[in-house]
Amino acid sequence: MLNHEAGKTLKQKLPLGMIATKRWLQEQGLSLHYIDNSVRRGALVVAAPGVYYREESHPTWQGVVASLQRMATLPIHVGSLTALELNDVSHYINQSRNPIVALYSPQKLPVWVNKIDVGATFAWHGTKRLWPESLLLDQSVFRHYEWKKGLPEITYSCVEKAYLEVLNDVPKHISFEHADALLQGLHNLSPRKLDTLLKNCLNVKVKRLFFWLAERNQQPWFKRLVPTDYDLGSGKRAIAVNGRLESKWQITVPKEM
Repeated sequence: MLNHEAGKTLKQKLPLGMIATKRWLQEQGLSLHYIDNSVRRGALVVAAPGVYYREESHPTWQGVVASLQRMATLPIHVGSLTALELNDVSHYINQSRNPIVALYSPQKLPVWVNKIDVGATFAWHGTKRLWPESLLLDQSVFRHYEWKKGLPEITYSCVEKAYLEVLNDVPKHISFEHADALLQGLHNLSPRKLDTLLKNCLNVKVKRLFFWLAERNQQPWFKRLVPTDYDLGSGKRAIAVNGRLESKWQITVPKEM
């Protein structure tokens, strides 16, 4: 490939704001020699070893996520609290200067992800014990965020899915009180989407905790769900340390709740 053709390919395959690995750029037809030359002359900037962006535009966390989703061989999506924020459910969410971006995928994130300075920290959440791969391909439970006009959109969980992902982090990273406060504001969840998600969810703790909180808050959509339609497992589940047993759902919850 001639240099001017390679230059066109680079601009086409690596839009401003996006990043790419050396391997991915080679898969797009760019030679190792051209990539190395581009770094030497400053057309490509090294974001982390083997990862580049075009000199005109420093990447943002949104650009890193969009790039990851474009390059990944397995599905990867934004979930949990980050997805709730993208869904404009921002109450009780930590609006820190250095946000934690929750990414969900069957495989771990590449090690370079948190070596790129984008003013955010990426937290990987494995999906193998939460969602089957078939659900990760079901576009009815995902939404798409246009972070920059003309560039690939970011895929993130719908509100219903994001909330169940929040529950998967209770109580290790998210408190019972936080999860409860979030649900108090979720008046318009879709029973149809919840039904799909609860039938697919692989985590018994998440489902039982969801039903306990839903019953506690008596949201209008709760009446449309029939708990016996879902696999809630058997036996007790200790969730809250030194908590009390909630007999109906067979989980331990904080005594003060």
